[in-house]
Amino acid sequence: MTTAATDAEDTGAHPRFAEALRAVGLDEVLARARRFPKGTRTAAEAAAAVGCELSQICKSLIFAADGVPVLVLMDGASRVDLERVREELGAAKVTRADAGLVRETTGYAIGGVPPFGHRIRTRVLADRSLLAHELVWAAAGNPHTVFPIEPKALVAHAGADLVDVREQTA
Repeated sequence: MTTAATDAEDTGAHPRFAEALRAVGLDEVLARARRFPKGTRTAAEAAAAVGCELSQICKSLIFAADGVPVLVLMDGASRVDLERVREELGAAKVTRADAGLVRETTGYAIGGVPPFGHRIRTRVLADRSLLAHELVWAAAGNPHTVFPIEPKALVAHAGADLVDVREQTA
């Protein structure tokens, strides 16, 4: 049997995230993680590296709703509508979290935040746009590694509420 550290070395996944995948029985997902030395910090970089549509990238974004961290999972081609998030949460104010709050909440740096396996459990919203694909790619805990997962499994393992919070285009 391998350890999370060995898995992380083999796949490029962050050791804490590799352990989170193993803890929920997603060893096969970890085995399919892919490391890209040039990086996958942005959705565009990740899509180019993987060779998929931008909307097949799952962005894991931390916001502060009345000062409380919340994770929003959004497809890579869309932007989060803060007003829709505010309404969904019943919050007075929603703002984008700074790098310090992101790291404090998730344990990961911006550009590598995975959709689950965070230091602190938060409320999770997943935009329905992610369900438009059979497979999406998300960060594996660092800005160089991504992993593929079926959107419904992603939503379930993240413990997310399925919502409509993306900006509407004119």
